[in-house]
Amino acid sequence: MKLRNVRLLTKASFLPLVAIVLALAIFLIDTFTDLELAVPAFYTAVVLLSVRFCEKREVIFVGFACIGLTLLSDYLTSDTATTEAGVINTGISILAIASTTYLALKIEAERTAAYEARSQLAHISRVTTLGELTASIAHEVNQPLAATVINGNACLRWLVDDPPNLDEARQAVTRLIKDATHASEIIAHVRALTKSSPPAKDWLDINEIIRATLGLIESEIRENHISMRIELSDDVPAVQGDRVQLQQVVLNLILNAVEAMNRTTAGPHVLTIRSVKNDAKGLLLSVVDTGPGLSPKSLDRIFDAFYTTKSDGMGMGLTISRSIVEAHGGRIWATANLPRGAAFQISLPTALES
Repeated sequence: MKLRNVRLLTKASFLPLVAIVLALAIFLIDTFTDLELAVPAFYTAVVLLSVRFCEKREVIFVGFACIGLTLLSDYLTSDTATTEAGVINTGISILAIASTTYLALKIEAERTAAYEARSQLAHISRVTTLGELTASIAHEVNQPLAATVINGNACLRWLVDDPPNLDEARQAVTRLIKDATHASEIIAHVRALTKSSPPAKDWLDINEIIRATLGLIESEIRENHISMRIELSDDVPAVQGDRVQLQQVVLNLILNAVEAMNRTTAGPHVLTIRSVKNDAKGLLLSVVDTGPGLSPKSLDRIFDAFYTTKSDGMGMGLTISRSIVEAHGGRIWATANLPRGAAFQISLPTALES
Protein backbone atom coordinates (compact mmCIF):
# COMPACT_ATOMS: atom_id res chain seq x y z
CA MET A 1 0.00 0.00 0.00
CA LYS A 2 2.82 2.44 0.83
CA LEU A 3 4.41 1.92 -2.59
CA ARG A 4 1.10 2.66 -4.28
CA ASN A 5 0.62 5.81 -2.25
CA VAL A 6 4.17 6.96 -3.10
CA ARG A 7 3.49 6.30 -6.79
CA LEU A 8 0.30 8.38 -6.67
CA LEU A 9 2.05 11.17 -4.78
CA THR A 10 4.85 11.24 -7.35
CA LYS A 11 2.34 11.41 -10.18
CA ALA A 12 0.39 14.19 -8.45
CA SER A 13 3.61 16.19 -7.97
CA PHE A 14 4.65 15.80 -11.60
CA LEU A 15 2.07 18.19 -13.11
CA PRO A 16 3.00 21.21 -10.93
CA LEU A 17 6.66 20.65 -11.84
CA VAL A 18 5.80 20.53 -15.54
CA ALA A 19 3.74 23.74 -15.21
CA ILE A 20 6.62 25.57 -13.47
CA VAL A 21 9.22 24.42 -16.01
CA LEU A 22 6.93 25.35 -18.91
CA ALA A 23 6.23 28.82 -17.47
CA LEU A 24 9.97 29.41 -16.92
CA ALA A 25 10.76 28.28 -20.47
CA ILE A 26 8.14 30.61 -21.96
CA PHE A 27 9.44 33.53 -19.87
CA LEU A 28 13.06 32.94 -20.95
CA ILE A 29 12.15 32.59 -24.63
CA ASP A 30 9.97 35.70 -24.48
CA THR A 31 12.66 37.73 -22.71
CA PHE A 32 15.89 36.67 -24.45
CA THR A 33 14.79 36.01 -28.02
CA ASP A 34 13.61 38.30 -30.77
CA LEU A 35 10.84 36.10 -32.13
CA GLU A 36 8.08 38.06 -33.82
CA LEU A 37 5.49 35.85 -32.17
CA ALA A 38 3.02 36.22 -29.32
CA VAL A 39 5.17 33.87 -27.21
CA PRO A 40 3.34 34.69 -23.92
CA ALA A 41 0.17 33.26 -25.45
CA PHE A 42 1.67 29.86 -24.67
CA TYR A 43 1.08 30.63 -20.97
CA THR A 44 -2.44 29.40 -21.69
CA ALA A 45 -0.99 25.87 -21.52
CA VAL A 46 0.23 26.61 -17.98
CA VAL A 47 -3.26 27.77 -16.99
CA LEU A 48 -4.86 24.64 -18.44
CA LEU A 49 -2.37 22.45 -16.59
CA SER A 50 -3.08 24.24 -13.31
CA VAL A 51 -6.76 23.29 -13.52
CA ARG A 52 -5.71 19.65 -13.00
CA PHE A 53 -4.15 20.24 -9.58
CA CYS A 54 -5.30 23.68 -8.32
CA GLU A 55 -8.42 25.02 -6.65
CA LYS A 56 -10.39 27.91 -8.16
CA ARG A 57 -8.51 30.70 -6.37
CA GLU A 58 -5.18 29.09 -7.18
CA VAL A 59 -6.05 28.91 -10.91
CA ILE A 60 -6.93 32.61 -10.84
CA PHE A 61 -3.57 33.28 -9.16
CA VAL A 62 -1.77 31.28 -11.89
CA GLY A 63 -3.57 33.34 -14.54
CA PHE A 64 -2.50 36.63 -12.92
CA ALA A 65 1.04 35.27 -12.46
CA CYS A 66 1.26 34.47 -16.17
CA ILE A 67 0.07 37.98 -17.03
CA GLY A 68 2.63 39.35 -14.56
CA LEU A 69 5.42 37.36 -16.23
CA THR A 70 4.32 38.72 -19.60
CA LEU A 71 4.50 42.32 -18.35
CA LEU A 72 7.79 41.66 -16.55
CA SER A 73 9.32 40.37 -19.77
CA ASP A 74 8.18 43.53 -21.57
CA TYR A 75 9.70 45.68 -18.80
CA LEU A 76 13.05 43.85 -18.93
CA THR A 77 13.22 44.36 -22.69
CA SER A 78 11.97 47.95 -22.61
CA ASP A 79 15.46 49.28 -23.42
CA THR A 80 15.19 47.73 -26.88
CA ALA A 81 13.04 49.21 -29.60
CA THR A 82 9.38 48.71 -28.88
CA THR A 83 7.48 47.89 -32.04
CA GLU A 84 3.80 48.12 -32.75
CA ALA A 85 3.78 44.37 -33.41
CA GLY A 86 5.30 43.76 -29.98
CA VAL A 87 2.58 45.79 -28.25
CA ILE A 88 -0.11 43.94 -30.21
CA ASN A 89 1.44 40.57 -29.35
CA THR A 90 1.49 41.50 -25.66
CA GLY A 91 -2.15 42.57 -25.79
CA ILE A 92 -3.16 39.38 -27.61
CA SER A 93 -1.23 37.26 -25.09
CA ILE A 94 -2.82 38.93 -22.05
CA LEU A 95 -6.27 38.58 -23.60
CA ALA A 96 -5.59 34.90 -24.39
CA ILE A 97 -4.40 34.19 -20.83
CA ALA A 98 -7.39 35.97 -19.27
CA SER A 99 -9.87 34.26 -21.62
CA THR A 100 -8.33 30.82 -21.04
CA THR A 101 -8.45 31.30 -17.26
CA TYR A 102 -12.12 32.31 -17.38
CA LEU A 103 -13.16 29.50 -19.72
CA ALA A 104 -11.16 26.87 -17.83
CA LEU A 105 -12.82 27.86 -14.55
CA LYS A 106 -16.25 27.88 -16.18
CA ILE A 107 -15.79 24.44 -17.73
CA GLU A 108 -14.45 23.03 -14.46
CA ALA A 109 -17.42 24.53 -12.55
CA GLU A 110 -19.88 22.93 -14.97
CA ARG A 111 -18.05 19.61 -14.70
CA THR A 112 -18.21 19.79 -10.91
CA ALA A 113 -21.92 20.64 -11.01
CA ALA A 114 -22.60 17.70 -13.32
CA TYR A 115 -20.63 15.38 -11.02
CA GLU A 116 -22.56 16.59 -7.97
CA ALA A 117 -25.83 16.04 -9.83
CA ARG A 118 -24.79 12.47 -10.66
CA SER A 119 -23.80 11.91 -7.01
CA GLN A 120 -27.19 13.14 -5.81
CA LEU A 121 -28.95 10.93 -8.35
CA ALA A 122 -26.88 7.95 -7.19
CA HIS A 123 -27.82 8.73 -3.57
CA ILE A 124 -31.52 8.82 -4.45
CA SER A 125 -31.13 5.51 -6.27
CA ARG A 126 -29.46 3.93 -3.21
CA VAL A 127 -32.20 5.11 -0.86
CA THR A 128 -34.90 3.89 -3.25
CA THR A 129 -33.24 0.49 -3.54
CA LEU A 130 -32.93 0.14 0.23
CA GLY A 131 -36.59 1.08 0.59
CA GLU A 132 -37.49 -1.84 -1.66
CA LEU A 133 -35.31 -4.13 0.48
CA THR A 134 -36.79 -3.11 3.84
CA ALA A 135 -38.28 -6.52 4.58
CA SER A 136 -35.07 -8.32 3.62
CA ILE A 137 -32.88 -6.01 5.70
CA ALA A 138 -35.23 -6.28 8.68
CA HIS A 139 -34.98 -10.07 8.46
CA GLU A 140 -31.18 -9.95 8.32
CA VAL A 141 -31.07 -7.70 11.39
CA ASN A 142 -33.67 -9.73 13.27
CA GLN A 143 -31.68 -12.97 13.03
CA PRO A 144 -28.65 -11.84 15.09
CA LEU A 145 -30.92 -9.93 17.49
CA ALA A 146 -32.99 -13.05 18.12
CA ALA A 147 -29.79 -15.03 18.64
CA THR A 148 -28.64 -12.35 21.10
CA VAL A 149 -31.79 -12.83 23.18
CA ILE A 150 -31.37 -16.62 23.14
CA ASN A 151 -27.73 -16.44 24.22
CA GLY A 152 -28.58 -13.86 26.90
CA ASN A 153 -31.23 -16.16 28.40
CA ALA A 154 -28.83 -19.11 28.22
CA CYS A 155 -26.20 -17.06 30.05
CA LEU A 156 -28.67 -16.27 32.84
CA ARG A 157 -29.56 -19.96 33.22
CA TRP A 158 -25.90 -20.95 33.49
CA LEU A 159 -25.30 -18.23 36.09
CA VAL A 160 -28.27 -19.16 38.34
CA ASP A 161 -27.21 -22.80 38.48
CA ASP A 162 -25.83 -24.02 41.78
CA PRO A 163 -22.89 -23.86 41.38
CA PRO A 164 -22.84 -21.43 38.42
CA ASN A 165 -21.41 -22.86 35.21
CA LEU A 166 -19.03 -20.04 34.37
CA ASP A 167 -17.49 -21.72 31.29
CA GLU A 168 -20.88 -22.12 29.60
CA ALA A 169 -21.89 -18.60 30.64
CA ARG A 170 -18.68 -17.22 29.18
CA GLN A 171 -19.31 -19.00 25.87
CA ALA A 172 -22.89 -17.67 25.79
CA VAL A 173 -21.65 -14.12 26.36
CA THR A 174 -19.06 -14.57 23.57
CA ARG A 175 -21.81 -15.68 21.17
CA LEU A 176 -23.99 -12.78 22.34
CA ILE A 177 -21.25 -10.25 21.58
CA LYS A 178 -20.66 -11.83 18.15
CA ASP A 179 -24.36 -11.66 17.23
CA ALA A 180 -24.71 -8.08 18.48
CA THR A 181 -21.64 -7.08 16.47
CA HIS A 182 -23.10 -8.71 13.36
CA ALA A 183 -26.36 -6.78 13.76
CA SER A 184 -24.41 -3.57 14.28
CA GLU A 185 -22.40 -4.18 11.09
CA ILE A 186 -25.58 -4.66 9.03
CA ILE A 187 -27.04 -1.43 10.39
CA ALA A 188 -23.75 0.39 9.73
CA HIS A 189 -23.72 -0.81 6.11
CA VAL A 190 -27.31 0.36 5.62
CA ARG A 191 -26.51 3.75 7.15
CA ALA A 192 -23.47 4.12 4.91
CA LEU A 193 -25.61 3.47 1.83
CA THR A 194 -28.20 6.06 2.88
CA LYS A 195 -25.69 8.81 3.71
CA SER A 196 -24.92 11.49 1.18
CA SER A 197 -21.24 12.28 1.56
CA PRO A 198 -18.39 13.35 -0.75
CA PRO A 199 -16.77 10.43 -2.60
CA ALA A 200 -13.72 8.97 -0.88
CA LYS A 201 -10.50 7.51 -2.24
CA ASP A 202 -9.74 4.59 0.03
CA TRP A 203 -7.99 1.30 -0.63
CA LEU A 204 -10.75 -1.30 -0.80
CA ASP A 205 -11.08 -5.08 -0.82
CA ILE A 206 -13.70 -5.82 -3.49
CA ASN A 207 -14.28 -9.30 -2.07
CA GLU A 208 -15.20 -7.81 1.31
CA ILE A 209 -17.61 -5.41 -0.42
CA ILE A 210 -19.27 -8.33 -2.22
CA ARG A 211 -19.67 -10.31 1.00
CA ALA A 212 -21.09 -7.29 2.84
CA THR A 213 -23.59 -6.69 0.03
CA LEU A 214 -24.70 -10.33 0.03
CA GLY A 215 -25.17 -10.07 3.80
CA LEU A 216 -27.80 -7.36 3.23
CA ILE A 217 -29.89 -9.35 0.74
CA GLU A 218 -29.25 -12.95 1.75
CA SER A 219 -32.89 -13.55 2.68
CA GLU A 220 -34.04 -11.96 -0.61
CA ILE A 221 -31.92 -14.46 -2.53
CA ARG A 222 -33.07 -17.35 -0.38
CA GLU A 223 -36.77 -16.49 -0.69
CA ASN A 224 -36.47 -16.46 -4.48
CA HIS A 225 -34.91 -19.96 -4.44
CA ILE A 226 -31.71 -18.87 -6.14
CA SER A 227 -28.55 -20.94 -5.90
CA MET A 228 -25.36 -18.98 -5.28
CA ARG A 229 -21.91 -19.62 -6.68
CA ILE A 230 -19.36 -17.37 -5.04
CA GLU A 231 -15.96 -17.57 -6.73
CA LEU A 232 -13.78 -14.88 -5.18
CA SER A 233 -10.08 -15.12 -5.93
CA ASP A 234 -7.65 -14.55 -3.07
CA ASP A 235 -5.12 -12.72 -5.24
CA VAL A 236 -7.50 -9.93 -6.28
CA PRO A 237 -5.64 -6.63 -5.77
CA ALA A 238 -7.02 -3.81 -3.66
CA VAL A 239 -8.63 -0.98 -5.62
CA GLN A 240 -8.79 2.70 -4.80
CA GLY A 241 -12.21 4.32 -4.67
CA ASP A 242 -15.40 5.00 -2.75
CA ARG A 243 -16.77 1.99 -0.85
CA VAL A 244 -20.40 3.14 -0.84
CA GLN A 245 -20.46 3.81 -4.57
CA LEU A 246 -18.86 0.47 -5.49
CA GLN A 247 -21.21 -1.35 -3.12
CA GLN A 248 -24.12 0.37 -4.85
CA VAL A 249 -22.94 -1.00 -8.21
CA VAL A 250 -22.60 -4.55 -6.82
CA LEU A 251 -26.02 -4.32 -5.13
CA ASN A 252 -27.67 -3.08 -8.33
CA LEU A 253 -26.19 -5.86 -10.47
CA ILE A 254 -27.18 -8.58 -7.99
CA LEU A 255 -30.76 -7.29 -7.65
CA ASN A 256 -31.08 -7.01 -11.43
CA ALA A 257 -29.96 -10.64 -11.75
CA VAL A 258 -32.46 -11.77 -9.11
CA GLU A 259 -35.32 -9.92 -10.81
CA ALA A 260 -34.33 -11.29 -14.22
CA MET A 261 -34.38 -14.89 -13.01
CA ASN A 262 -37.78 -14.30 -11.37
CA ARG A 263 -39.21 -13.55 -14.81
CA THR A 264 -38.54 -17.05 -16.10
CA THR A 265 -39.37 -20.56 -14.89
CA ALA A 266 -36.94 -22.33 -17.21
CA GLY A 267 -34.16 -24.36 -15.64
CA PRO A 268 -32.39 -23.76 -12.33
CA HIS A 269 -31.86 -20.23 -11.10
CA VAL A 270 -28.14 -19.78 -10.47
CA LEU A 271 -26.38 -16.53 -9.60
CA THR A 272 -22.61 -16.56 -10.03
CA ILE A 273 -20.40 -13.82 -8.62
CA ARG A 274 -16.76 -14.02 -9.58
CA SER A 275 -13.71 -11.85 -8.95
CA VAL A 276 -10.31 -12.46 -10.53
CA LYS A 277 -7.08 -10.60 -11.01
CA ASN A 278 -6.97 -8.80 -14.33
CA ASP A 279 -3.90 -8.90 -16.57
CA ALA A 280 -3.95 -5.10 -16.80
CA LYS A 281 -2.94 -4.65 -13.13
CA GLY A 282 -6.51 -4.51 -11.89
CA LEU A 283 -9.43 -6.79 -11.24
CA LEU A 284 -12.38 -8.23 -13.12
CA LEU A 285 -15.75 -8.65 -11.39
CA SER A 286 -18.52 -10.73 -12.99
CA VAL A 287 -22.20 -11.10 -12.05
CA VAL A 288 -23.78 -13.88 -14.11
CA ASP A 289 -27.41 -15.08 -14.03
CA THR A 290 -29.48 -17.78 -15.74
CA GLY A 291 -32.45 -15.55 -16.51
CA PRO A 292 -34.05 -14.86 -19.89
CA GLY A 293 -30.98 -13.00 -21.08
CA LEU A 294 -30.71 -9.86 -23.19
CA SER A 295 -31.64 -9.34 -26.82
CA PRO A 296 -29.04 -7.87 -29.21
CA LYS A 297 -31.01 -4.60 -29.13
CA SER A 298 -30.92 -4.54 -25.33
CA LEU A 299 -27.18 -5.24 -25.25
CA ASP A 300 -26.61 -2.09 -27.30
CA ARG A 301 -28.83 0.14 -25.15
CA ILE A 302 -28.80 -1.47 -21.70
CA PHE A 303 -26.68 1.33 -20.18
CA ASP A 304 -28.62 4.18 -21.80
CA ALA A 305 -30.56 6.50 -19.49
CA PHE A 306 -34.26 5.62 -19.12
CA TYR A 307 -33.90 2.40 -21.10
CA THR A 308 -35.23 -0.59 -19.16
CA THR A 309 -36.29 -4.17 -19.82
CA LYS A 310 -38.53 -4.19 -16.72
CA SER A 311 -42.18 -3.17 -16.78
CA ASP A 312 -41.82 -1.09 -13.62
CA GLY A 313 -38.21 0.00 -14.08
CA MET A 314 -36.91 3.57 -14.30
CA GLY A 315 -33.94 2.79 -16.51
CA MET A 316 -31.44 4.62 -14.30
CA GLY A 317 -29.76 1.87 -12.25
CA LEU A 318 -27.28 0.69 -14.89
CA THR A 319 -26.71 4.23 -16.13
CA ILE A 320 -25.67 5.29 -12.63
CA SER A 321 -23.58 2.13 -12.25
CA ARG A 322 -21.70 2.93 -15.46
CA SER A 323 -20.99 6.51 -14.35
CA ILE A 324 -19.66 5.22 -11.01
CA VAL A 325 -17.44 2.60 -12.63
CA GLU A 326 -16.09 5.08 -15.18
CA ALA A 327 -15.43 7.61 -12.40
CA HIS A 328 -13.24 4.89 -10.84
CA GLY A 329 -11.29 4.55 -14.10
CA GLY A 330 -12.99 1.27 -15.00
CA ARG A 331 -15.35 -0.17 -17.58
CA ILE A 332 -18.64 -2.09 -17.37
CA TRP A 333 -20.24 -4.14 -20.14
CA ALA A 334 -22.84 -6.85 -20.67
CA THR A 335 -22.68 -10.07 -22.68
CA ALA A 336 -24.90 -13.08 -23.24
CA ASN A 337 -24.44 -16.04 -20.88
CA LEU A 338 -24.82 -19.25 -22.86
CA PRO A 339 -27.01 -21.22 -22.94
CA ARG A 340 -29.18 -18.55 -21.28
CA GLY A 341 -28.90 -15.55 -19.06
CA ALA A 342 -26.74 -12.45 -18.96
CA ALA A 343 -23.29 -11.64 -17.68
CA PHE A 344 -22.27 -8.20 -16.44
CA GLN A 345 -18.56 -7.60 -16.08
CA ILE A 346 -16.61 -4.77 -14.48
CA SER A 347 -12.90 -4.08 -14.88
CA LEU A 348 -11.31 -1.77 -12.32
CA PRO A 349 -7.73 -0.48 -12.11
CA THR A 350 -5.86 -0.67 -8.84
CA ALA A 351 -5.55 3.10 -8.50
CA LEU A 352 -7.48 6.19 -9.56
CA GLU A 353 -5.91 8.84 -11.75
CA SER A 354 -5.05 11.95 -9.81
